[in-house]
Amino acid sequence: MEILQDFSFKETMTCFMVLFAVIDIIGSIPIIVSLKQKFGQIEAKRASITAGLIMIVFLFVGNKILKFIGVDVNSFAIAGAFVIFIIALEMILGIEINKTTEAKAASIVPIAFPLVAGAGTLTTTLSLRAEFHDINIILGIILNTIFVYLVLKSAPWLEKKMGEATLSILQKVFGIILLAISIKLFTANFAQLVQNYINF
Repeated sequence: MEILQDFSFKETMTCFMVLFAVIDIIGSIPIIVSLKQKFGQIEAKRASITAGLIMIVFLFVGNKILKFIGVDVNSFAIAGAFVIFIIALEMILGIEINKTTEAKAASIVPIAFPLVAGAGTLTTTLSLRAEFHDINIILGIILNTIFVYLVLKSAPWLEKKMGEATLSILQKVFGIILLAISIKLFTANFAQLVQNYINF
């Protein structure tokens, strides 16, 4: 099969590492533990599979979907930045902006999207397609999905190992980092929107 002929271990590992850096599931551990405490449990399998499917689907139809609904990639990224901004505020200030009285577990929102398959991750998958073969990007996504599942599945163990004081400090520190990422994502894409408008 032609698709198998395009397989490259080097390309697969490159795609894996690029997406791994963007997803940053290790850096998201304090957020995951925080969500575990907030929701009571995390549906690791459902969240991981959903995130993986979102990335794979977006890889092939992302540009078409955004164009169909009249939204460009920059606007999509800005919307994701606002969601990340809200999550960051919750972590830093210890407040609850997103009410979750009916939810009994964290899965699709906010873990699958936007924590794992967020605006940054989805736009990265589109950029990877310009340089690598589809099969290698898909394998990179699958490997990341497996790794995400293992981290999510370890949430109860991580919660026990982290003391309340340590967790509180880590949540605030990573909340500030997340806040910075959201601002960077917003400013970069807002600047691009302005530039596109000026050129238009």
